[in-house]
Amino acid sequence: MLPDDHICYCYHISLRKLVNYSRRVRPKRPSQMSECLGAGTGCGWCIPFLVKIAEDPDSFNGDDMTPDEYATARKNYIRTDQPKNTFRAD
Repeated sequence: MLPDDHICYCYHISLRKLVNYSRRVRPKRPSQMSECLGAGTGCGWCIPFLVKIAEDPDSFNGDDMTPDEYATARKNYIRTDQPKNTFRAD
């Protein structure tokens, strides 16, 4: 994924914003990523990605997905009505 591709589709938050936030703030808990414009507080799809960004913002590569693959995976997540991803208890 490229820096300006969206990670949080609910709030239109780009990978660049999330990585820069994580580098600047160095969150102690992954759930603190939601302080970046509300990321992860909508459908929950992006939470696993937010956790990875929080753990190591300099090496996150978008899980080697293209933006189209990412968008398709999110659509499938929404369609299948799975339990919402959540941040684990800190």
